[in-house]
Amino acid sequence: MNHFKQIAAKLNDYGVDAMMITSEPGEFYAAGFHGEGIALVAAGETTYITDSRYIELAEKTIQDATILMVDKGRNYVTLVNDFLDRLGIKTLGIEESYMTLGAYQSYTESLHAKLVPAGKLVLELRAAKDEHEIECLVKAQRISEKALQEIFHFIKPGVTEREVAAKLTYDMLRFGAEKNSFDPIVVAGPNGSLPHGIPGDRPIQSGDFVTMDFGCKWGGYCSDMTRTIAVGQPTEEMAKVYDLVLKAQLAGIAASKAGVRGKDIDAAARKVIEEGGYGAYFGHGYGHSVGIEIHESPNANTRDETPMPVGAAVSAEPGIYLPGRFGVRIEDVVIMEEGGCRVITEAPKELIIL
Repeated sequence: MNHFKQIAAKLNDYGVDAMMITSEPGEFYAAGFHGEGIALVAAGETTYITDSRYIELAEKTIQDATILMVDKGRNYVTLVNDFLDRLGIKTLGIEESYMTLGAYQSYTESLHAKLVPAGKLVLELRAAKDEHEIECLVKAQRISEKALQEIFHFIKPGVTEREVAAKLTYDMLRFGAEKNSFDPIVVAGPNGSLPHGIPGDRPIQSGDFVTMDFGCKWGGYCSDMTRTIAVGQPTEEMAKVYDLVLKAQLAGIAASKAGVRGKDIDAAARKVIEEGGYGAYFGHGYGHSVGIEIHESPNANTRDETPMPVGAAVSAEPGIYLPGRFGVRIEDVVIMEEGGCRVITEAPKELIIL
């Protein structure tokens, strides 16, 4: 599976004759291949350049492209210039948000074309997932959900946050994940007020909320899910906050559809929390796009005015965090459709008490 044709079709829109894709996520989107190299996309012709470590797999995996290997006499610059000269390329799009300043300066001095920032060409294509991409997202999500079911039998007083994180990672790999989407976040009790807290050696105690934010990759695409559970009976306020976060998430999901701005989705969820009296304790955005990378665009936050495209995969993750006491976050992923959205997360959201 590759997206060479989709990229080539957008070249004129960005005023470039060809696109040079050098980032790891960009290469995977373009070529459907995990390796290290450069993808060159022009109208009617595509070349992928790599080295001896990846050449055999690239030749077996990548379709619809000429595969070239660098060697002592032909480095990347030489092979890119051959492509540019042969096709008469004058303007070459680059992924400016991924390229280092050093790489930009080096390419500017050595390549036979003007470098043009055109990273949005690929990023905007990546924002709207096709059916194959959605299938990969769903499969990754199902693996995460199996790991969640296993963790319910593992968590008990005395088990540490770090042990829960390790168990989640182990089970996702055991169930078929390629790797984690990101390092799992597992925070319990007072640590739950840290939205991106790092799992530590604090033992879980009876009466704690435990928040677990985790995901895995399958087929190169990420899952992302957060669940907050109670170990022992929660207090009345803990139950109230949990219910408020769930209502906020459902309000955001109800507002989610193609064409709606991310800031309006965020506002629908944020209003619920503010009216519930906890607005000061919801500091981050409602959600972000998910795909090859765990954080993509567009976002559902207070600033993003981008209308959601059909096929955008966006997290729905409001939270309330009371410093030094506890926190609650509930997260699903939805696919934007005309007139609504499809929730691809199937894990239960009612408060689970272990």
